[in-house]
Amino acid sequence: MDRELFEVLPEDYDKLKSYYKLRRPVTCENIITDCYIWKNYYNTRYYINEYGLVWIYENKDEIFTTMPLCTYEDLLKCFEDMRLYFNNVLGRKLKVYLAEEDSVECLHLPCDKYLVEEERDYYDYVYDADKLRRLPGKHYHKKKNHINAFLKEYGDRYKIVMPCCAAKDEIMAFLKRWHSERDIEDDYNRDDYELDGIEYILSNCGMIHYYMMCIYVDDVMEAFTIGTYIKEEKTAYIHVEKANPNIRGLYPFVNQQFLVNCFPDAEYVNREDDMGLEGLRKAKMSYNPVKLVKKYTITEL
Repeated sequence: MDRELFEVLPEDYDKLKSYYKLRRPVTCENIITDCYIWKNYYNTRYYINEYGLVWIYENKDEIFTTMPLCTYEDLLKCFEDMRLYFNNVLGRKLKVYLAEEDSVECLHLPCDKYLVEEERDYYDYVYDADKLRRLPGKHYHKKKNHINAFLKEYGDRYKIVMPCCAAKDEIMAFLKRWHSERDIEDDYNRDDYELDGIEYILSNCGMIHYYMMCIYVDDVMEAFTIGTYIKEEKTAYIHVEKANPNIRGLYPFVNQQFLVNCFPDAEYVNREDDMGLEGLRKAKMSYNPVKLVKKYTITEL
């Protein structure tokens, strides 16, 4: 079974997006913006068959995939096509990461042929958007206090800006400053690739569609965020959120104001996973998620 592999290119945005619409699995990996940000990290390629689109990823000498982009009706056939490609073309057993719960249940994979494991570290956090905009009641009291502290200190010194493509160099300068000051240790170099991915979509922002917002304090960029809105789900997906941690209240403020200014109609907010990082998990739980979206790893035995 000879399949032509294609690279993920900006000019193919509309074509790729049409496949994302075939099934809405409500996970952050199934948002096209995420695909472009991480395409170089995973050496992302794909092939198209009669059922849909199949991803081929490669990282640290491992080749793997995620659930194909197709309808639920064609999922089993597309999954089998994917398995045959791994077995016969790549000479490997099938490995599927970040498989969403609905698709796993739809497949009914036999346990003597596949190992299906829950991956808590990669659950998505989903929130009530209205509550994150208003921060009502005691559950959000600390967040509101931090925002009030920010406004008291910087109320006449900050400004919110929706940047355009031309702001790329200034945005990247802020992100590189943020990265160097955080001194992040990551064996997988994900943060380095994230910066590269952000620069890539900024360089192609005329073809790749998303929302951006910056916050300046004393005319210096101190926060930046990127998100996507899926109208059919009434859900905002937050892909990137960086802020100066030394400015009290700036993180909850950018979190709130991005929703207020760019996603006023969103009912839910998906803030992606915590990657198993204890501090990040604590921060995401502190916003009181309404649900966690389960994901699984599927290994062919």
